[in-house]
Amino acid sequence: MSTVCKAIDLLGWLSEQRAEIGLAEFQRLTGRDKATTYRYLCALEESGLLEQNPDSRAYRMGPAVLRLAHVRETTVPRRAGAEQVLMQLADATSELAHASILQGSTLIPLADHCSTRHSARVVLSEPELPLHATASGLAVLAYADPALVKMAEKKIKRYTDNTTISKKALHEKLQSVRDIGFGVADQSYEEGVYGIGVPLFDPSNAVAGAVAVASVATRINEQKIIAIKQELIAAARLITHSWGGVVPDALDHLWCSSSTSLSSESNSLRESMA
Repeated sequence: MSTVCKAIDLLGWLSEQRAEIGLAEFQRLTGRDKATTYRYLCALEESGLLEQNPDSRAYRMGPAVLRLAHVRETTVPRRAGAEQVLMQLADATSELAHASILQGSTLIPLADHCSTRHSARVVLSEPELPLHATASGLAVLAYADPALVKMAEKKIKRYTDNTTISKKALHEKLQSVRDIGFGVADQSYEEGVYGIGVPLFDPSNAVAGAVAVASVATRINEQKIIAIKQELIAAARLITHSWGGVVPDALDHLWCSSSTSLSSESNSLRESMA
């Protein structure tokens, strides 16, 4: 990893839950020596990416981040392209709909919308989504460069009893995503939460993020899964289009076949319930 990457990597430790971090804590988190960590922090502070709280002397996000975020959102307004679709997706599924964006090797929540139909709801508050343990992460990894999969393998950790924790199991799960076109996380990141996600693509036709629906696991049944998948296909196409991307032919054909199959299954279920 280059010196620049090592310095920028420090920014990834900051979050809403940990808005300020001191030198000693950075040193502990990164496992680097004090002098090197301090040198990186000084470089980030000089560039405006970090600043020191004058009272605590801990480091926090600097003003340069706001400028860069503004430029990014102005030139590539991905949040705006997703928000309206997420509202429709949440209303159609009666659950939490959310979109995430891939930044380097990190999947960052971009926007979300939750249906108010149920009093018990899934809430998205995490600063990032683990690639190996979430429906969004699996959807992204299945269509990402192999280098990202290797990086994700190094970050594998257990969150629940259902979390995939071996490289072999992860590769099998990713192949399943490619076979069916959907990432599925059955309480693998958070107990009681069932997620289904699909990838999103940018103008370079590279995977750029994911759109997903997260439901309280006890509300999940075959009919609901069918409905969520149908809505996700439509949402993914709309968001990808708004981002200037194109869904790969192989995945698009898979979704077309899936739509036909899902419609048939849905009709069969309705008839059996009549």
